[in-house]
Amino acid sequence: MRAHKESHFLVSACLFLLSFSSHMSSTGPFSCRLRKQFNLNGMHKSGDVILGGIFEINFFTTSSEHFTSEPKDPICYGFDLIGFRQAQTMAFAVDEINRNSKLLPNILLGYSLYDSCVKLGISFRAALSMTSGRGEPFQLNESCYGNPPVLGIVGDTSSTRTIAVSSIVSLYRLPMVSYYATCSCLSDRKRFPSFFRTIPSDAFQVRAMLQILRQFNWTWFGLLVIDEDYGRHAARLFQSDLAQSGGSCLAYLEVLPQGNDMAEIQRIVGIMKKSTSRVVIVFAHPSNMLDLMEEVVKQNVTGLQWMASEAWIEDKVLRTPSYMPFLAGTLGIAIRRGEIPGLRDFLLRIRPDNDTLSSQDHNLVKQFWEHVFQCKFVIPGMEFEGQTLERLCTGNESLRNIETEFLDLSNLRPEYNVYKAVYALAHALHDIMQCVPGSGPFQGQSCASLQGLEPWQILYYLQKVNFTTDFGDQVSFDENGDALPIYDVLNWRWPPDGRAEVKNVGDVKEMASKIVHLILDEDKIFWNFEPKKPPKSVCSESCPPGTRMARKKGEPVCCFDCIPCSEGEISNETDSTECTSCPGNFWSNLQRNHCVPKSMEFLSYVEPLGISLTTASLFGALLCTIVLGIFTHHRTTPVVRANNSELSFLILLSLKLCFLCSLFFIGQPRLWTCQLRHAAFGISFVLCVSCILVKTMVVLAVFKASKPGGGGSLKWFGLMQQRGTVVFLTLIQAAVCTTWLVSSSPAPHENKGYYNDRIVVECVVGSTVGFGVLLGYIGLLAVLSFLLAFLARNLPDNFNEAKFITFSTLVFCAVWIAFIPAYINSPGKYADAVEVFAILSSSFGLLLALFGPKCYIILLKPEKNTKKALMGRVTPRS
Repeated sequence: MRAHKESHFLVSACLFLLSFSSHMSSTGPFSCRLRKQFNLNGMHKSGDVILGGIFEINFFTTSSEHFTSEPKDPICYGFDLIGFRQAQTMAFAVDEINRNSKLLPNILLGYSLYDSCVKLGISFRAALSMTSGRGEPFQLNESCYGNPPVLGIVGDTSSTRTIAVSSIVSLYRLPMVSYYATCSCLSDRKRFPSFFRTIPSDAFQVRAMLQILRQFNWTWFGLLVIDEDYGRHAARLFQSDLAQSGGSCLAYLEVLPQGNDMAEIQRIVGIMKKSTSRVVIVFAHPSNMLDLMEEVVKQNVTGLQWMASEAWIEDKVLRTPSYMPFLAGTLGIAIRRGEIPGLRDFLLRIRPDNDTLSSQDHNLVKQFWEHVFQCKFVIPGMEFEGQTLERLCTGNESLRNIETEFLDLSNLRPEYNVYKAVYALAHALHDIMQCVPGSGPFQGQSCASLQGLEPWQILYYLQKVNFTTDFGDQVSFDENGDALPIYDVLNWRWPPDGRAEVKNVGDVKEMASKIVHLILDEDKIFWNFEPKKPPKSVCSESCPPGTRMARKKGEPVCCFDCIPCSEGEISNETDSTECTSCPGNFWSNLQRNHCVPKSMEFLSYVEPLGISLTTASLFGALLCTIVLGIFTHHRTTPVVRANNSELSFLILLSLKLCFLCSLFFIGQPRLWTCQLRHAAFGISFVLCVSCILVKTMVVLAVFKASKPGGGGSLKWFGLMQQRGTVVFLTLIQAAVCTTWLVSSSPAPHENKGYYNDRIVVECVVGSTVGFGVLLGYIGLLAVLSFLLAFLARNLPDNFNEAKFITFSTLVFCAVWIAFIPAYINSPGKYADAVEVFAILSSSFGLLLALFGPKCYIILLKPEKNTKKALMGRVTPRS
């Protein structure tokens, strides 16, 4: 609120104590009087109990105050109608209480109201006068002890003056109820034990403003404060609340200079113009705002959303056509408006010829009359130059016939607080009078008496006051002396007709739970922007889900970059400060805002690779079936019958099984597929390679028998021996597979180590030894077949099948030798694909190498499919 420097406070306090002590030492023990009588403008009414009041009725004084040995009393001028109306509101409240038969019956209230002239020193003098008497000598008891004439003070207007005055009256435990001092520092019960107020503190005003900022998502704003208690405490509260709540921050914090420092104001406006913030909050007085707005207009700083403190939100001086293009749409906090029935009639009864007025009352009423009617009263016995040139006041002028702000009671705000303050003191006195002796709150359960009433006794009851005004507002005080906080929210409108107006668009109050409750009718708010919507005021745009905020180094917390979450992390809220990791079997989606189950990876039938391998496998099985059909149809021909056709049919059957077993490697691994795939693969290939090995051995035996003395070799390779050999060799592989499956069976396994975003489902072999023995046994048979076929490579071509066996087993061995490193280095499904490819490659190699030439002769060269052609000799090679 309006305030001045506190420098006079300490000086005044010291002078008062020195004056009082020197007087006590120089006067008799039975009489007390003040050394200096203060000549103060005021209004007084006698009564059983006197209430004091301090109001701003004049703006200026004729000289600055310097406390010397003989200080001169300043002369106040510059009449303030609103301050006078506030003082008259207190007089009206006292008069209304005196006429109320239910409140303070049989007790007459009086008052002593003083004009502070907006000066700390004068407010201080008024407080001293009320605590020690008005300056007249008064006789007390032998100990010079007595009750002060005033038992409660309503005032002051300024936070700084209230701090000084309350510091003194607290020494007497004299209650002081302010209607306009908002500094949060006054809530300190240790420093100000007797202070109360009917206006919310700045702490709540700051919380209310922050609630409005949150309502419109304004997180980046500037703050301007004046260089006094009101502004400094507001700035500290803003910084403290922002640090606790987070999410919002100040783009700049500047202190408006006291006085006409235009260079500093130009600098501040330049900062406002350059800032990216679109919202500016101002804790200042109208006089400070006038200097600021002149520079705002000069630099043409438009596009700002102004937020006003209660000190200037209702000021008419700023609502001018030159300022409204800039200030239109201003939102602000205002003191709660109330209604006081009967006040207008009371004000209309004010007249300078009222016989009940004292000389001091006459002075203020005459000032009021001269200000309203723009006239002058003749001062008896004094002549001054130019008096006849001014219109003289007759005292018969009528207030009803003139338009004046004094009688505009449509917007009573400070007056309503004055009214509640007087009633709070009256209710405290009433509760004192209702006390029943023997059940009182004081020592020995005693009650206070009107004759010996002490200020601290009123203080006790004032803390417990709780009543409701006729307007419906509850009045009570918390442990810090603060009233239940409630504010109106006002908005400056500038309609097309150009008449600026202020509209109430909501209210904000604090509940018992300390939660600030804001009610706004946003449809009624006038926005000075195109389109007619609230502006955006953020340092950085909100980070969408899937990103996190990363604060920019060296900048406020509201300025940040939006960093996408890493793989496997998500943020599913706007403006997340960190990303959270997904659980084990989940992974982040592409937007990084949800965790989704990890995909299962395996060699699938529906993916291109799986489709290709499945097609090749089925084609190989079909090709085996075709060849088997050809051989069956031509089973009597020499080519088919040569070298044991039964082994040829068995090889074709085993190759078909080899092609089909590759299908077990495709699709999601199950326990039975993992167990069957390797067993089927191992047995099928052993069956095939065993037949090839036996066939190779038969070829060698036949040619050995064709030589002289070699006939005995055939008895070891008869039909039963060939079958037995194949069965025996196959049973060995079957035993290996059975032992492997029983001891350490292959099983499906979800491998999370290959990739972060998916789970590879694979078959673990269980026993590496078992898998190695299975492959090693197939390799052993293949190598033996290759070696035997290689030995028979130079036999006559017409009878020699060994060269085809040599080639086929060479292809087989080459494929499986290449398979081992490829299998080891292939992750997941690609390992299965490599194994399937090896199975198919080796199977196709055996099928084409062994049966391709025979099918060629059967189908395309039937003339060679004769016994003569097979038994004939060829010309030796040169």
